[in-house]
Amino acid sequence: MTTQVNRRTFVGLSVAAAAAAALAACSGNAAPTQSTGAAGQRIMPDSPVVAKYESHRTSTGKTVNAQLIPAALRTSLDGKEITTWGYNGALVAPLIRAGVGDLLEAKVTNGLTDATTVHWHGVALRNNDDGVQNVTQQPVAAGVDFTYSFKLPHPGTYWYHSHVELQRARALYGALIIEDPKEPLQYSRDWVIVLDDWLDGVTGTPDEVLQELSKGMSMSGMSGGTSTSAMSGDMGQGGMDRGHMLTGARSDFLGGDAGDVEFPFHLFNGRPSSQPETLTAKPGEVIRLRIINAAGDTAYRVGIPGQKLTLTHTDGFPVTHRDVDAVVLGMGERIDALLTVRDGITPVLALAEGKGQLTYGLVATGIGTPPAAADLPAQLDGVVVDGGQLKADPSVSLPLKAPDRVHELHLTGGMGTYDWGINGKRFDMAKPFENAFDLKIGERVQVKFINDTMMWHPMHLHGHTFQVGDDGARKDTVIVRPMQTVTVQFEADNPGQWLTHCHNAFHAERGMMGLFSYTT
Repeated sequence: MTTQVNRRTFVGLSVAAAAAAALAACSGNAAPTQSTGAAGQRIMPDSPVVAKYESHRTSTGKTVNAQLIPAALRTSLDGKEITTWGYNGALVAPLIRAGVGDLLEAKVTNGLTDATTVHWHGVALRNNDDGVQNVTQQPVAAGVDFTYSFKLPHPGTYWYHSHVELQRARALYGALIIEDPKEPLQYSRDWVIVLDDWLDGVTGTPDEVLQELSKGMSMSGMSGGTSTSAMSGDMGQGGMDRGHMLTGARSDFLGGDAGDVEFPFHLFNGRPSSQPETLTAKPGEVIRLRIINAAGDTAYRVGIPGQKLTLTHTDGFPVTHRDVDAVVLGMGERIDALLTVRDGITPVLALAEGKGQLTYGLVATGIGTPPAAADLPAQLDGVVVDGGQLKADPSVSLPLKAPDRVHELHLTGGMGTYDWGINGKRFDMAKPFENAFDLKIGERVQVKFINDTMMWHPMHLHGHTFQVGDDGARKDTVIVRPMQTVTVQFEADNPGQWLTHCHNAFHAERGMMGLFSYTT
């Protein structure tokens, strides 16, 4: 039997003591109490100010309904039976499509034995539906129903996932496509591609991996060499000999070490490389690829051997079009690209950057013999970029303006103890307002992501898109390479309490998070 908790009822309760009492049946954890920032009272998720901003968002009057049932499931990968968690009984969660201005009502029926939430990654939505446990809501307890209800403000390629501990490192994620009623691109159809690194139920669980990593990693072997994994597709061997720790995986593109964890599989829409997904098309058709990196620890280099991709969007926002041989996506990033279909069978490769593994899908125009993973190229060279190196389309570029507020976020920590943080502090989800970065409505905020570590970090900001530099891409997730600084800016136009964090699932869980806190 489930208990129904509607979002409006949920957020109508005080996020202070009244919330703790009223929600005791739904969770054992009290919601954060309203506190005072350096400049005034914090604008909490249930504030009338948040509701006011939601009421001013564009509305079509249309409601799109979705049902998500997180629960344990049994499935198979490459012939191996596994038990994991997913939405609606499958590794591939429901694709949610809606339009700008539509109201999305997503009912979550928690079939897990653990509490959960859903975060709507990249969407500038109302704060009380952001899905961050103990910050914007209490987690949804086992056996409880909860409905997220919010307007969709911007078109683009987005995704949703659990924001409780390491749940998204299982299969608790899916794609959210917000259609543009004034779509300027000309294409026949789109192909949503979700990439993921996978080990749950195969060589262990994400929680076991974190436990191993938390003991600390020796730096021996971390500065050179290659992964023991074969380029012939999925790993198959080697992961359990050293535990789950990956040593020797390097990427010049990412500035050094490529990742921390060895995975037996890399998935392309829930499929390993032994069972590639195939899109049937006609020669000359233009296909819009909507690529989402849902992985926990892996960047992917995506491209088509011998053919250019035209990049059109990153993280949902348009960019000045650029033809490339490949594009690298950090965890949490999205890229849209146009592909003109050639006659025959064309592989769309996703190389696990620096890890010596791959996954792929196929575009087929007729009958033929698809290539095996072992026959595919081991590299994608030429013009290779990431989304942070693109330029914003002038239609979405922020006007030049001096910042009203500057925050420096030093990314700190290291492999030795596997402790990660911001400005030397590990984030405590039970005390989210400690060391918060205050801001006020209407400010232009400049953020300097200063990487003081020897690892790259894909840094994500909730509830906003920032601009990289003065004229770079509009994004919500950006790669910050070792010992480098990436400066971004955004308009403080969405009041509430918003997380920022590394989208490496293990770095975030070990403390590389912070909170941007609107105050009065």
